[in-house]
Amino acid sequence: MLTEREVLSTINMLRNEHLDVRTVTLGISLFDCASHDFDYFSYKVRAKIARYAAKLVETCNEVGARYGIPVVNKRISVSPMAVVGAGFSVSQMVRACQMLDEAAKDAGVDFLGGFGALVEKGMTPGDVALIESLPEALASTDRVCSSINVASSRAGINMDAVALMGRQILKTAEATGERDGIGCAKLVVFANIPQDVPFMAGAYLGIGEPDVVINVGVSGPGVVKKAIDRARQTNKNLTLSDVAEVIKSTAYKVTRVGELIGREVADNMGLPFGVADLSLAPTPAVGDSVGEIFQSVGLSSIGAPGSTAALAMLNDAVKKGGVFASSHVGGLSGAFIPVSEDSSIESAANAGFLTMEKLEAMTSVCSVGLDMIAIPGDAPASTISGIIADEMAIGMINGKTTAVRVIPVPGKGVGETAVFGGLLGQAKIIPVHKGDASDFIGLGGRIPAPIHSLKN
Repeated sequence: MLTEREVLSTINMLRNEHLDVRTVTLGISLFDCASHDFDYFSYKVRAKIARYAAKLVETCNEVGARYGIPVVNKRISVSPMAVVGAGFSVSQMVRACQMLDEAAKDAGVDFLGGFGALVEKGMTPGDVALIESLPEALASTDRVCSSINVASSRAGINMDAVALMGRQILKTAEATGERDGIGCAKLVVFANIPQDVPFMAGAYLGIGEPDVVINVGVSGPGVVKKAIDRARQTNKNLTLSDVAEVIKSTAYKVTRVGELIGREVADNMGLPFGVADLSLAPTPAVGDSVGEIFQSVGLSSIGAPGSTAALAMLNDAVKKGGVFASSHVGGLSGAFIPVSEDSSIESAANAGFLTMEKLEAMTSVCSVGLDMIAIPGDAPASTISGIIADEMAIGMINGKTTAVRVIPVPGKGVGETAVFGGLLGQAKIIPVHKGDASDFIGLGGRIPAPIHSLKN
């Protein structure tokens, strides 16, 4: 139970510090909808989504209004389409994506995730068909997101899939070139993807998950920043150990709020509650930024020397506070550093404090990876694949989730601005390394898993 002081503190977070529940995500398994007859499959999928999602938005709004805590996004995640539709052709995969988009619109949700594949050890014909369909599928839909897992600490890195994704990211950008390549903002390449992510674009419902489940993603980077600012104002002798304690206690309260809302939504819909993902997910709004936390701990800007250490402390403290608050923490849980979605991070990138290399270094200790980064539209596919391979190696070796969501912006170069709108924000295009990775990527095969994968 919260004390009176903690209740008042939480109310202040809601009124002044951008505390919200970033997403309630309804996970729906589609395995019982599988069929060789596409029309029958489509009918069953739409019927199941409509049956379970019909009251999702209404319930989230009612619960949010009851507690005065807004649920910003209502989303759906489904089983990986490459598995559910293993026998589909490329054109059928496109139709499946369009069908999911229509179902998402009918349900009134913001995004639907799960149009993806798990190919860390190899690719089936269904996996290849889905990946080949991505440019047309993502260009012809608005709300569907795709995640492709190409590496894991147990399987290594599938370099054939990495090479293919480099080419498909470029094609997806070109297919949505009139909108600054926004199709790539709905496409992310993972290592060690969790099965219960409620955040987009990585959300999908894993094979070991329930038939239907409610997962919640909490946020509140503005709350963490304000808590650190208050602590430093009242205690001039504050150390980094003290800062970590402040972050932990704040993450505890934020997680309790998120789980309260998630469980209430689940109970009202008669569904099981899954996990609380306590990731600090920013928005482009001023005061709702992960990047501003770095200034609160004494750095001139995110990207300054010391940024990786500060991010490691932030990520660890958020996890510790959240785990104490909930027995069911899952998803990604930590700190995101998406360039276009965070006003402070975008400003640092514009000023040259954050380069691709510095961002890559910081991903070794953050929750996701290279996220929402605009790069020149003429970047070669092999360069994009090389960036993916580097990030996958960080995840594989360290046994953590990492991801790449880069957006090659057609017709634009370094210093120009790509505008995606809404929560996706905007970003100046940053340079990528000019070195040539084509021969390396062309070798293909698999990079073996590290020795510590042999845990049995």
